[in-house]
Amino acid sequence: MKKNRIPETDSGIQGEFNVAVYDQFQRNMRDRGLIETKEIIRSGIDTGSALEIGSGPGYVGLEWLKQTAGTRLTALEISPDMIVIAKKNVREYGLKGRWEAVESSGAKIPLDEGLFDAVFSCGSLHEWSEPVKTLNELIRVLKPGGKFFIGDLRRDIWLPIRWFMKMICKPKQIRPGLTTSINAAYTPNEIPALLANSVVRDYHVKSNPFGITLTGRKEIP
Repeated sequence: MKKNRIPETDSGIQGEFNVAVYDQFQRNMRDRGLIETKEIIRSGIDTGSALEIGSGPGYVGLEWLKQTAGTRLTALEISPDMIVIAKKNVREYGLKGRWEAVESSGAKIPLDEGLFDAVFSCGSLHEWSEPVKTLNELIRVLKPGGKFFIGDLRRDIWLPIRWFMKMICKPKQIRPGLTTSINAAYTPNEIPALLANSVVRDYHVKSNPFGITLTGRKEIP
């Protein structure tokens, strides 16, 4: 029987210790090639200016900048503590001139309409307190024809895969957070209902044993 969603948080990861632990986790995932930058690029998001929603310590977006040419990234993040550590990582990558941060949730993005060629988000959909508003906002800030990519966990993940993910999840302090994130995630069958209540019309939902990927574009009038 499918378990009901248990919402996780609407304030992101806060506190110096928690942020440092998550930064170490994401760095480990990057070093193992387990973050979704390549999938974002394969979806056709590889030029122009992009917005990343729920950027965390920044590795997905920074790797995107590193692997693309002449691109710029705006990182939208609700946690000021996470922005602090992301700025440190930006300096480490040497990409300060191509990256900027905006402290906000995705439900009301404080940026102009039609500003970005692309929007992407990895691992934050399950934390969106108002997912329909966030979906509408990401469409609003896209240029006509602009693309989006949203990747996240799935709640109906098989138990052996959940166990495997827990075992490779380091440092071990992050493991309880993995469990709460899975419990807060959506199933592939729940995504169309979210989209039906939004302004998103051109989209494609894919799933794999680990998670869900939602891709699409803003319609051209």
